[in-house]
Amino acid sequence: MTARALVLRHVHFEDLGTFGEVLEQAGYAITYSTVGDADFLQADPLEPDLLVVLGGPIGVYEDEIYPFLAAEKAFIAARLQAQKPILGVCLGAQLIAAASGGRVFSSGVKEIGFKQITLTSLGMESALRHLGNVAVLHWHGDTYDLPEGAINLATSDLVDQQAYTIGRHVLAFQFHPEVECDQRFERWLVGHSAELAGAKINIAALRADAAKFGPPLKEAGRAVVREWLSGLVS
Repeated sequence: MTARALVLRHVHFEDLGTFGEVLEQAGYAITYSTVGDADFLQADPLEPDLLVVLGGPIGVYEDEIYPFLAAEKAFIAARLQAQKPILGVCLGAQLIAAASGGRVFSSGVKEIGFKQITLTSLGMESALRHLGNVAVLHWHGDTYDLPEGAINLATSDLVDQQAYTIGRHVLAFQFHPEVECDQRFERWLVGHSAELAGAKINIAALRADAAKFGPPLKEAGRAVVREWLSGLVS
């Protein structure tokens, strides 16, 4: 039987990116459920074999502005309680942290751009070891307190929490190891133009870094997810 991966998407161009082919090769049929569509959060949260929660430019704590966030956190919490597999990226990692009882808040800095992470000792023993010497894409202004039972896998010079696991069923990245750094990266630059301008990011330099660091990030990120998927307990 084909396994099913349900992907919660908040911004259309922030999709599975380089992870998509890895999931398909692992035998997953992929279904997107996107904010604003009639089917968003309408599935049984326990039915998919894998839930993927992607990024987006809003805060987990902005429930009054974006009422769907409360429902999304409840959706994720149901899977956490059942210990069903979840993969989270950026906002997704923060939503999982919040649904696990962790606090999500502004870090006070905009961490945007390509740079290496520092793996913790447990991170070096995990699938994240593939990212040990690779520049990853950071694109966030919020962070989180590590949820109870979670293990921190990586840090950066600006933000302590960069990736974590909960048991064998949750893997969450604060950064973006899935980003496509070819011509599709232009969608990120246009889609987040206001944020980039506000943070005074040099877009030409960011584009050049994407071209430089994208190929090794693609291979390393895919290796991380491939290994994590292979270790899931059904």
